Amino acid sequence: MTTEQPPTVIDASGLILGRMASMVAKRLLQGENIVIVNAEKSALSGKRLSRVKEAREFLEVGHPGKGP
Repeated sequence: MTTEQPPTVIDASGLILGRMASMVAKRLLQGENIVIVNAEKSALSGKRLSRVKEAREFLEVGHPGKGP
């Protein structure tokens, strides 16, 4: 009989989104169950304009051999 551990609860309020995601990903790879609360209160670092520009550039990237 296996005993499943209760999930780890992480409060995301005030945490930087990318760093929290990295930490959570590592713990998930180890098989841990995680629940994130207050995700809407997490912080994004950098200027808004640069974040929007990077997102648009990412969407425009294409590969001529693999599609549009």
